[in-house]
Amino acid sequence: MPWKECKPMDERLRFIARLLEGEKMAPLCREFGISRVTGYKIYNRYRESGLDGLNDRSRAPYRQANRLPYQVEKTILGIKKEHPSWGARKIRDKLLRQYTMIKPPAVSTVHNREYCYPLTISDYRSRYLLACEGVASTRSDFAFSIFERAFKDFGLPHAIRTDNGVPFASGNALFGLSKLAVWWLRLGIQIQRIKPGHPEQNGRHERMHLTLKKEATKPAAFNFLQQQERFDQFLEVYNNERPHQALGGAYPGDIYTPSPRAYEPPGDPEYPFHDRTKLVTRCGRICLGRRKINLSSVFAGQLVGIREVDQDIWQVSFLEYDLGYFDEKRDRVEPGPSPFAPDKVLTMCPE
Repeated sequence: MPWKECKPMDERLRFIARLLEGEKMAPLCREFGISRVTGYKIYNRYRESGLDGLNDRSRAPYRQANRLPYQVEKTILGIKKEHPSWGARKIRDKLLRQYTMIKPPAVSTVHNREYCYPLTISDYRSRYLLACEGVASTRSDFAFSIFERAFKDFGLPHAIRTDNGVPFASGNALFGLSKLAVWWLRLGIQIQRIKPGHPEQNGRHERMHLTLKKEATKPAAFNFLQQQERFDQFLEVYNNERPHQALGGAYPGDIYTPSPRAYEPPGDPEYPFHDRTKLVTRCGRICLGRRKINLSSVFAGQLVGIREVDQDIWQVSFLEYDLGYFDEKRDRVEPGPSPFAPDKVLTMCPE
């Protein structure tokens, strides 16, 4: 199937999807009629930039000579504010009545859509999609409520496997933890992160995202409500109507069973084998008398255990995880070996 018979983006999606399913590069390149050099180029673009890397590279100049005049842009924004229910074509027609001398702007220029980030949760074993929610930002504030609702509906998983982006991880925090990840730990959920640049380590979920992009976002809906409706429809079809080849033609809904671990807000952790239990301040510090030991702001409001393991050397623990050490001279916790390195993929319900 040569590339020229279909749209390039669609073909790249199919190509990457089948690689994530575990097919070999060489025979797949022969089937698609491309060289292995081209195949690896597409795959490397996907590893570096995700789905955006599969789009055609823009050759547009940095400065846009045909950019709308300031007054025209201001008028468009004014019409949108006065008539929020109007679509792009109606706004464009209204604009042309006021500025008859300008070149008509494209509908896409008038539209100026907002970004909508799909936050998805799926079961590893059955591929069942537990949540598909459109959010306006990748901030963890949005993620907490979505995960809490999923935990209430389906129970607590034994582990969650994610990439290294927000809100699941924080590159500048201790061990790359985020506040969301700390909450998962409080709930007794193991954290598993894939290696940076290796989406195949979470291939089943990445494959679902390719299908989601193709079937629910092309073209994007006019507003968030309409886009969420598409996500809801996709979730229903994906779980209960779409046969899955890797499941022998079964639906994910035929196989999935909720976790027996019921969701309950976690209680305060206890540290009976430590010398002290301390509450981490809002700025991520442990206060010992007049000393303020820097830990990490992702632990703000959490209780940690402290014990002296050698002369003037103290170990800091969170739950059953040993985070690091501090001494009399340094007012910060030096991290020890990461206790969050994954060993294998676990499922929402054990196999």
